[in-house]
Amino acid sequence: MSEWWTYTLSDFLMFSPRTYYRMLGRYNEGIWPAHVVTLGLGSAMLGLLRRPGGAPLRVATGLLAALWAWLAWGFFRDRYAEINLAARWLALLFGGQALLLAWLGALRGRLRVQPGRDFVGWLGIGLFTGALLLYPALAPLLGRGWQQSEVFGIAPDPTAIGTLGLLLLTEGRGRPALLAIPLLWCLLGSATLWALGSPEAWVLGAAGIAALAATLARARIAR
Repeated sequence: MSEWWTYTLSDFLMFSPRTYYRMLGRYNEGIWPAHVVTLGLGSAMLGLLRRPGGAPLRVATGLLAALWAWLAWGFFRDRYAEINLAARWLALLFGGQALLLAWLGALRGRLRVQPGRDFVGWLGIGLFTGALLLYPALAPLLGRGWQQSEVFGIAPDPTAIGTLGLLLLTEGRGRPALLAIPLLWCLLGSATLWALGSPEAWVLGAAGIAALAATLARARIAR
């Protein structure tokens, strides 16, 4: 029996990179043109955050909750479960985030838009717009083609990054709870991508680290 320290992350994967990206391509093909809708919703969320008052933010978090709920059902339960036995547990994780966003953000209004723009706010805008506009371009840039692009609201990685960006633009008692699952996904997702040998692992991991560092820095300044 091999010693445990000789194992790498790739030894624990249940699928190959080819299997994963082929699944992603079939998933994209099956739900097109939903990508146009989710990109439009993402743009609408960013616009809502520029409006005064709590109602626009409630609408934005409600829309985001719907996207997390779709990922729990449409991506993890219906697609990813075909190649990964842990997908049903991940569906519960994403479903939990959808419920938290709906309850704390949309229904209870435990978030408010951060006034002004400090470095954390600008990072939030960068993460959100990057997830919306730049992340889908990674697949063709890496030679996999647009069919395997990962789009905000359609795939978990850009959705988690965009969610972190939106939350960095807010403040309130509900924010710490809402940050936990997207940060956890950045860890889990980047580990999976690393095992697959995908360069996107660096992007997802760096986004999570930057969001966590910015959150801790803002909390320290606020003391």
